[in-house]
Amino acid sequence: MNKNIFGKGMSMNAEIVNGLCPTCAENSIFVSLCVNRYRCTTCGADLEQKINGVISYIPIQTSGHHVELKMHVDKENGA
Repeated sequence: MNKNIFGKGMSMNAEIVNGLCPTCAENSIFVSLCVNRYRCTTCGADLEQKINGVISYIPIQTSGHHVELKMHVDKENGA
C-alpha cells in the first residue's frame, strides 16, 4: 500500500530562495510551497515572484484575509 494521509501519489516540495523583501526592505530568505508564491521569513509578507529579465518579488494583495501557516507537532510520535 502506497497511501499516506494525503492520498496516493501526493507529494509536496518546498523551495527556499533569498532576496530583498519589498515589504520590510531586508535581505531575507523566502519560502515557497506553491509556484511563484513566497513568504518572507523576516516579516511574514506574502510575495509573488515576477520574472521580466530580472527576478522581483511583489507583495500579494489579499482582500483583508490573513493566511497563516502553522506546523503541527505530534507529541505522541515525536514528529
